[in-house]
Amino acid sequence: MKVFSVILVLLLLTSCYSVERNCTDFKTGTFEFTYTIDGIEQTSRFKRTENFNIDYQEGKADSSTIRWINDCEFVLKKLNPESNSEKDAIHMKILSTTEDSYTFEYKLAVKRPNKPLNVEKGVAVRVN
Repeated sequence: MKVFSVILVLLLLTSCYSVERNCTDFKTGTFEFTYTIDGIEQTSRFKRTENFNIDYQEGKADSSTIRWINDCEFVLKKLNPESNSEKDAIHMKILSTTEDSYTFEYKLAVKRPNKPLNVEKGVAVRVN
């Protein structure tokens, strides 16, 4: 009986927890995102408008169009892809927000046959 009571209390406490998602606060602005490639940590800065996302990386600008699915999800498609892999659209989803940052996950918008769908997570911080 005690075990049942403890489980019931834990379920009630965890069911009341709600993740904050004020996604509309992050639809536009300038952000930074830190990521690791081959063990090297790098930081990318990007500017988002309602319709475009402009990445500034290693002195280059790279633009993508944005198609909003809802307030917390959008699809990025590069305007000038330089390779076949860059032609693939990326599905972005904001998972949680704070006052000046948001946690997100991203993956290919369309699953490739016979390949696992790789989902990555990150945190973007508003800089302006």
